[in-house]
Amino acid sequence: MDRSEKLTRIVIVDDEELALDYMKRLLGKLQGIHIAGAFTNPLVAKDYILLDNIDIAFLDVRLPEISGIELASQILEHKPHIQIVFVTAYDKYAIQAFELNALDYLLKPVTTERLIKTMNRILKRNDQAASIPEDQPPLLHLQVFQHVVFTLPDQQPTVLQWRTKKAQELFLYLLQNHDQWVRKSALIELLWPEYEEDKAYSLLYTAAYYIRKTIAPYHSFLEISNTNGGYILHTQNVVLDTERWESLLASAPPMNKESIHYYVKIMELYKGDYLQEYDFWWVESERQRLHKMWLTTSLKMAECYRGNSQPEEAVSIYEGICSRHPQAEDAYWGLMKTYADMNKKNLVNKWYDLLSSVLWEELHEKPNEQITNWFIEWQMAHA
Repeated sequence: MDRSEKLTRIVIVDDEELALDYMKRLLGKLQGIHIAGAFTNPLVAKDYILLDNIDIAFLDVRLPEISGIELASQILEHKPHIQIVFVTAYDKYAIQAFELNALDYLLKPVTTERLIKTMNRILKRNDQAASIPEDQPPLLHLQVFQHVVFTLPDQQPTVLQWRTKKAQELFLYLLQNHDQWVRKSALIELLWPEYEEDKAYSLLYTAAYYIRKTIAPYHSFLEISNTNGGYILHTQNVVLDTERWESLLASAPPMNKESIHYYVKIMELYKGDYLQEYDFWWVESERQRLHKMWLTTSLKMAECYRGNSQPEEAVSIYEGICSRHPQAEDAYWGLMKTYADMNKKNLVNKWYDLLSSVLWEELHEKPNEQITNWFIEWQMAHA
């Protein structure tokens, strides 16, 4: 892609709001720039940078909790391609900056002319680096949210074509238990319980053969081995979207007004329930576990927005929950309370009626007592 067609994504970190706003204004005057984030909290900034596709980080050297030098070191450990520019009022930090391989450092107060010089240096370096191949091995990205898709760098996503449904199911079961030994007898009990032992083993070997043939184009990433009476699906340089999503969620900072955008990006990775398009019974436990994490996090996000006087954002999340999980009473209640905050009486009534209708049609139940009592009290207060 031509440089003029791609915006350079920048993050600014400075614990002083005025300095942060000043840098945003300066950078905002330059063409080809997109300010992806501006943070006063360096730990929140680090989480955001590691999650997003950032090109340049402008870091103040003197930050609370962690210095800009240490912050840069932690960022570069995980994302060595990110360009680091230090912003400091103290020239003595320049030597440290260049020891860390920072691209540049800017002395406060930063001028437009000095900033342009820095950006030109970055763009020139990027042009030179574009022709140098990366040493890092390619990664195979495996989507298992909703359906199964294989994606390699610079290639179109691929949906594998399976010879038999049982071969596909065997592969997905081994993938769910990847890099773990699974007994053949357990696989037969799972997939072919109705067959005699000899026939069942024959079907198992045939399915394993089909798997090897189907995943052959990805042999450097996936390999199925037959060992000690069982099978192992070995993975190398494979990124499973479910594991990445769960890892990002586990390492996320405490949820608050400043960090919630980090959660928004994480939740965008949840494309649908785990193996949603497949009806294999053994999937259900893992599917429900991940779905519960999604539901719990979504409700927390909606409450965070509501608690920080951002009702439109809260409504959007609550409605998304109700759409995906029609019996989630807490989401309906959250919508009712949010619309009550907004003094939208008709919508409070609408969502209570919808909840009542869904619960009665699906379960022959009424809304729980806590919700019902809240609704009655609200009606009396607004009669």
